[in-house]
Amino acid sequence: MDFILQPWPWYVSGVLIAMIMFVMLFFGKSFGFSNNLRTLCTICGADKYAPFFQFDWKTQSWNLFFLIGAAVGGFIATNYLSLPDYTVAISEQTVAELAALGFETDGYVPESQFSLDALMSVKNWLILGIGGFMVGFGARYAGGCTSGHAISGISDLQPASLLAVVGFFIGGLLMTHVLFPLIY
Repeated sequence: MDFILQPWPWYVSGVLIAMIMFVMLFFGKSFGFSNNLRTLCTICGADKYAPFFQFDWKTQSWNLFFLIGAAVGGFIATNYLSLPDYTVAISEQTVAELAALGFETDGYVPESQFSLDALMSVKNWLILGIGGFMVGFGARYAGGCTSGHAISGISDLQPASLLAVVGFFIGGLLMTHVLFPLIY
């Protein structure tokens, strides 16, 4: 049982992702989490107000199960399939750079950003609100999210997905090296 409690090598997930993508391509499906927001909005009645939401959401219901499975799987892995004293392995240089910005690195997420105390900070609300809007707008503008383009789009050999992934990486580098030091 110790094997399942240890972090798995990167190549295990690579093979599993490749197998999942083969099955999805075989059945004509495309992967991506941002499609779930459109489906949820349609289920809640947004199709009465905007043409974008007028589609047969039942054809995308499998993707909702994937979303729920990812959340449940993450909860199970974190709470039941991890060693109690396990800490995330982060390089010493990254730990030092995060500490210089005021982030502690003793868990999965920084307590300074994702705790009940953080909810009392106007700055954190602004960061999360603006960041959430930018991610949502970017996913819609790019025609999909990072996982959809990087995994499904590139597997389908779509040039637009390759361009989107390059843009995601450039945006991530700019955020990490330019905006993070200004914000924090």
